Amino acid sequence: MTTYEAEADVSTDSAAVEAAAQRLLGVLNDGSTAVLASIGHQTGLFDTLAQLPPASSEQIADAAGLDERYVREWLGGMVTAKFIDYAPGARTYFLRREYVPSVSGPGAENIARTLTYITLMGEVAGKIAGKFRTGGGLDYAEYPDFIQIQAADSGSVHDASLVELILPLTDRIDALRAGIDVADIGCGAGHAVNLMAQAFPRSSFVGYDFVEAALAVGRAEAHRLGLSNVRFEQRDAATLDQGECFDLVTVFDAVHDQAHPAAVLRNIWQALRPGGTFLMVDMKASSRLEENIDLPWAAFLYAISTTHCMSVSLAQGGDALGTVWGVQLAEAMLREAGFGDVQVVDLAEDPFNAYFVARKHTA
Repeated sequence: MTTYEAEADVSTDSAAVEAAAQRLLGVLNDGSTAVLASIGHQTGLFDTLAQLPPASSEQIADAAGLDERYVREWLGGMVTAKFIDYAPGARTYFLRREYVPSVSGPGAENIARTLTYITLMGEVAGKIAGKFRTGGGLDYAEYPDFIQIQAADSGSVHDASLVELILPLTDRIDALRAGIDVADIGCGAGHAVNLMAQAFPRSSFVGYDFVEAALAVGRAEAHRLGLSNVRFEQRDAATLDQGECFDLVTVFDAVHDQAHPAAVLRNIWQALRPGGTFLMVDMKASSRLEENIDLPWAAFLYAISTTHCMSVSLAQGGDALGTVWGVQLAEAMLREAGFGDVQVVDLAEDPFNAYFVARKHTA
């Protein structure tokens, strides 16, 4: 029997076919649950339920300020997904306590916040399917609410860990306190650079991004916080031409979707003063597909890459590096950009990201 015949025999085995069908049904249910959970986060229902004892749909809707009929149907989905317990006699609903940390609150452990990416992917899936035939990609403007979703997702990690855990990886805390020049490239809505500017008032900060709408959000937050040591500039990192003017450069989850990431990394190396430090945070995965098979969130990474990160790069005529470029390729590209000292660090508080600390050698 040939290899093809053996594979064909397995594929037509009735038990295997049934198992595959059950797998697809599970995907159908889990995908639907992801959409409902995203809605639960966006409407504040999970936060409301986390504070309530067993309650009726009317009481839950009233507490959340929402329409009862929609709330009741949503609760039905969450009961069948086993997030919520239902008491038929009393007709009350109760969010299971073990789910509370994963679906509510401002902390980094709130995974329901990340599930909003699922609804975003659903909104653009039809357009992306068309790009499979024509090539190219979608512009940033074609992703509704992406800036807000990304800012909320990354902001939870930064609020919890940026100043106390992430920045110390650079060994530049004393310098930041004394006063140095810092750039955050691909800053998006600017929350990270504003947090740094607030924590280190003697240092000067600039946030670069080419999406003006995102920069406006960062400026507004800086104004609310009364920060005078931070500014925001619209600029494409691929054309950044700053020469040895920064002591620290940070990039949070933004290199892989650049049009020309190798050029961006070279520009960052050139922008650093001798002895300067580059902190790059990006998705933690392998550059080898076979090593990602057992990664619990690998399918999500490939999905968000297909529907967003790779696509926005292609829309700019870019290299389409993709979300899952992987730690190995990232480290190699840093070295090719000129960084001779590259360390890859894991943080237990953030299992999704790898932290790259690269230093520019002194002359």
